[in-house]
Amino acid sequence: MATSPEAQAAQFRIPTPQELGFDPLQLRSKYADERERRLRSEGNDQYREITGDLEKFNDDPYIDQVLVREPISASIHVLIVGGGFGGQLAAARLKEAGFDDFRIIEKAGDFGGTWYWNRYPGAQCDIEAYVYLPLLEETNYIPKEKYSYAPEILEHARRIGRHFDLYPRTCFQTQVRTVRWVEGDKRWHVSTDRGDLFKARHVIMSSGPLNRPKLPGIPGIEKFKGHTFHTSRWDYDYCGGSSSGGMTKLADKRVGIIGTGATAIQCVPYLARDAKHLTVFQRTPSAIDERGNRPTDPNWAKSLQPGWHAERNENFVSILSGIPQEEDMVGDRWTDLFKALSKLMSVSPSAGMTAEDIAFMGEIADYQKMNYIRDRVAKSVTKAEVAEKLKPWYRQWCKRPTFNDEFLPTFNRDNVTLVDTEGKGVERVTEKGVVVNGVEYEVDCLIFATGFEVGTAYTRRSEFEVYGKTGESLSDYWKNGLRTFHGFHAHGFPNCYHMGLTQTGLAPNFTYMLDRQATHIAYLLKELKARGKQVLETSLKAEDEWQDIVHKPNFMADYLAKCTPGYYNAEGKVGDGKSRGFFEEQYEGAAQFYAMLERWRKDDRLDGLELS
Repeated sequence: MATSPEAQAAQFRIPTPQELGFDPLQLRSKYADERERRLRSEGNDQYREITGDLEKFNDDPYIDQVLVREPISASIHVLIVGGGFGGQLAAARLKEAGFDDFRIIEKAGDFGGTWYWNRYPGAQCDIEAYVYLPLLEETNYIPKEKYSYAPEILEHARRIGRHFDLYPRTCFQTQVRTVRWVEGDKRWHVSTDRGDLFKARHVIMSSGPLNRPKLPGIPGIEKFKGHTFHTSRWDYDYCGGSSSGGMTKLADKRVGIIGTGATAIQCVPYLARDAKHLTVFQRTPSAIDERGNRPTDPNWAKSLQPGWHAERNENFVSILSGIPQEEDMVGDRWTDLFKALSKLMSVSPSAGMTAEDIAFMGEIADYQKMNYIRDRVAKSVTKAEVAEKLKPWYRQWCKRPTFNDEFLPTFNRDNVTLVDTEGKGVERVTEKGVVVNGVEYEVDCLIFATGFEVGTAYTRRSEFEVYGKTGESLSDYWKNGLRTFHGFHAHGFPNCYHMGLTQTGLAPNFTYMLDRQATHIAYLLKELKARGKQVLETSLKAEDEWQDIVHKPNFMADYLAKCTPGYYNAEGKVGDGKSRGFFEEQYEGAAQFYAMLERWRKDDRLDGLELS
């Protein structure tokens, strides 16, 4: 017998505060208050660009020997900018597609990208290694633990370089200066700081968002007379030890660290063990869930069948894209929130739930998860006053979640001080230390755990300019925001392909995105060759239509507009009608986006592209 609409509606009701154990409306108000006191009118401009006296923060401390070589002049089929996992995946998929005439330009001294720079103590990936490390089946490698530490990740990047014979094709310690399309030549002319000139039919941009250090706009940084460095350029000469700790040279040092984000969460426990005293300066606490790392089960590794890596990746990203799966293969804290939401919404939408009901139930699931996170702080930190300062008051996806089992207990140590700036940030830096609320904290060493430039202009992060077929720069073309087709192509910039976070489908696992982007680009080059053409460019019409798709109102844009400031929401500017946050220029989900691309390729019409 069919159930009447009235009976269906009666099946569903919003749980009461008494049933939940908390009042959602009170938490909503608390979150809004915490956001308000952290808002700053400057947005991303509150951060300092590392130029002039600050340029030292961008130096490469990991190069054993400065490379000396003659300038190169060569005509090649493909030039890849960036030797991180994105650039390596592009090279690997090009080789699989039959293209061998390519070069990679990398400003660092080796492969690795983010993992070349991030060598701070305790550096570890927060995505399961079995899905994060790319090309595992191709290189016949199984990670040692569920979550790999930085040395293993860097070595895997080198393994990929050796396996695909990428070292002879790569120019290390080389910075691209200009990328210019020459219409008469139908090629990109790429110049470097070493006097090189590459004439490339195609250019793949994979310089990545996580390489250029970001500094806070704190007055007096240049005045500090102690030792200072950024976490992405860790100074082991000063500290001693290695990425596993043992920094014996800090035994008599008072160390200060600014920042309590994903990096500080990992390195603070190591600094606390080795320094005489550690002072941690916090503006906004991180949401810290448990890590639960463990060694790889050899029996499980032996049981894996061909294709396991892609299957596991797809399963993980699908769950985080809201696509139900029969099995959770990864089964970690990333998927917790989505499981909780499914449990909370065990009554189907047809049973009387409105769109507003569904959204509110999602909000309740979010509060439940964050209540657990705050309870974890209270259980881990014995000093109640310190614990309160470490509790995050915002929704789960306002900032990238962190996972660590050592950070919170570190604040039980006698040699560790937390200085909470109450959302205002550090007041200023003096010759001797750091000032917060008028109090000076003297330190011998000051470390900036302030992340990478993510929200700044694309070409500023890349440190070079791109000029299209009309002579217009990419900076000017994108001055009012990104404009692409499928995230890869910009009109007026033929045979140029962007990898990364340019209007695609965002996933917490970046290598999932990069691998599928590399596969798509290799397909395009193969099709261009098969059709006897040399030039590929998106039409303006296709680019316009893609803007309508990625800029249509979406759940995350509204979500982020109410978040505490961070790079996800353009430092709180999302919602002002001008600024676009991390998620605002994305397709509906990563799994959905790459499934759409696969359908587009199977259609075989190359809709939206013009070939000549």
